[in-house]
Amino acid sequence: MHFSSGINRPPYEAESAYLQVTSGCSTHNQCAFCAFYKESSFKVSPMEEIKADLAELRSMNLKEKRIFLQGADPFVLSYDKLMMIAGLIHEYLPTVESIGGYARINNMTNKSVAELRALSEAGYSNPYFGIESGDDVILERMNKGYTSELITEQCSKMDAAGFRYVANFLNGLGGHGYGMKHAHDSAKILNGLKPTMIYASSLTLMPGTPLYRQAQTGEFQEATEVEKLQEMMEFIKSLTTPTIFEAVHVSIAVPLVGTIPHDKDKMITALQRVIDNTPENKLRSFRESIKSL
Repeated sequence: MHFSSGINRPPYEAESAYLQVTSGCSTHNQCAFCAFYKESSFKVSPMEEIKADLAELRSMNLKEKRIFLQGADPFVLSYDKLMMIAGLIHEYLPTVESIGGYARINNMTNKSVAELRALSEAGYSNPYFGIESGDDVILERMNKGYTSELITEQCSKMDAAGFRYVANFLNGLGGHGYGMKHAHDSAKILNGLKPTMIYASSLTLMPGTPLYRQAQTGEFQEATEVEKLQEMMEFIKSLTTPTIFEAVHVSIAVPLVGTIPHDKDKMITALQRVIDNTPENKLRSFRESIKSL
């Protein structure tokens, strides 16, 4: 298999098969908090390489029903190229029913509603969008490369096409004293959309990232662990869009799984219990024990 770096995937994609179609990050690779994909420049995998990897997967007699494409944002590929890849996947691996991968909001700007509908019909489903925040101050500070307006525009386009997607919320991204605004603005954006799932992770400063250096110099002040839990609680309280909510990433101190709105009270109660009974130093010890994401 042609992998330019280690396998990167959300935890819930553990049972998927993996196929590299791009490597590196297409147009950005400059998010202030991100430590991934620094070791490989962006490139599109040659079609012959993709075919060779599919043939290798077929030789393994895999029965996986889902492929998770590798690369920071393989959905940057054109509609025609994605359709060609889907055709090859179904030709080589007939058991595959759906195709996912990581994605940036910008990846959808070159695709029409009709094209997104056709991609969905070809098996593309629930790519993971690192939206992170609906707050424009945070999006700019973290150098995400897009605004909340573009999030709404492109996700609404996917909603219109019936193209299913997962949206990420990065708890604590605003830093000390900014949690409530981050929670409210992010929930406001997502409440106008129809994500299959909202997947939450929590900011963990990793050495080598711009945000880590900013924290070292005092330019960025990290939220306390209790602040992060309070922010997560406010975010959940503010959500109204019917969806699945999961916060089970390695960075999460209090794992949560439920549906919105049905399980909101249960998840809020779980967070409040930890806030009331767990000292900051113990929560901080958990954060400092995380060595990789």
